[in-house]
Amino acid sequence: MYTGKVEGTVVSTVKSSGLEGIPLLVVRLIENGKKTGLVIAADATRQAGMDDFVYLIGSREASRMFRAPFVPVDAAIVGFIDRYYEEL
Repeated sequence: MYTGKVEGTVVSTVKSSGLEGIPLLVVRLIENGKKTGLVIAADATRQAGMDDFVYLIGSREASRMFRAPFVPVDAAIVGFIDRYYEEL
């Protein structure tokens, strides 16, 4: 599980059928209070927006967040962080 901040959205012309209706977001990862690389994550909660702090899961667990038997996802947003106390 890791944390990040939503910095944008992804527009996709073609998606896997298991991802229809699920937004893809650009998330800046946060490690030890410092912003690191970008990741594109599927929004399993369908409610995350710009500047939200979120936590994500990766790998096989991320694909199990969705109803389809196998969804090609490497990262999924699964929750929100209400307050982030480290300086960024």
